[in-house]
Amino acid sequence: MEDPAQRRVDYGGRDFDVADLAPTPLEQFSRWYSQAAEPGAAVGEVNAMTVSTAGPDGVSSRTVLLKGVDGRGFVFYTNQRSRKASAIAADPRVALLFCWHGPHRQVAVRGVASVLPRPETEAYFASRPYGSRIGAWASEQSRPIASARELHEREAELRRRWPDTGSADDVPAPPHWGGYLVAAREVEFWQGRTSRLHDRLVHLSRDGEPARLDDPGAWRVERRQP
Repeated sequence: MEDPAQRRVDYGGRDFDVADLAPTPLEQFSRWYSQAAEPGAAVGEVNAMTVSTAGPDGVSSRTVLLKGVDGRGFVFYTNQRSRKASAIAADPRVALLFCWHGPHRQVAVRGVASVLPRPETEAYFASRPYGSRIGAWASEQSRPIASARELHEREAELRRRWPDTGSADDVPAPPHWGGYLVAAREVEFWQGRTSRLHDRLVHLSRDGEPARLDDPGAWRVERRQP
């Protein structure tokens, strides 16, 4: 293994100043997300984000996929019996982190998670590929299992129970599977710069409470030192 202390990359991104920042977090996030999704941006999975929670058993983080963003906030889906869901039930305050290595950018979000309405969850679940819908039933997420074989046997049983008919409703949404909306109170846009003098511009909710991402009057801007 190489010595991590000897690995150095000098980030050469362009200046990112307040004049470059969009008036709302939603507009700025959409701008950077679109740029990160371009083929030459060298970002593998642009909608991957780290979700950090603090539950009764301590702090934990994991990578999930962003499945929606609008004025309300950021959306992801998961098994609601999972470790992250249990943590959110105990303390709904969460942090999200998008790390886009190609353009040397990060977006860090702090906010509050809440369960999405069931009709919204079911509509999204119906849009998933057949295999993913089966997988949501097969996996008791975060719980121990004796072997991978046991999981695959369960999957095969579920495929027999609900054959692939090509219909969006051939596999129902599990009652324990659903979506979360993270309403933000802070959204930081981080641009890597040379000599580690990175640019950090932050949209902060004016009253300290979660605010709509598309409301320019709800936010103030702060520059932070790297």
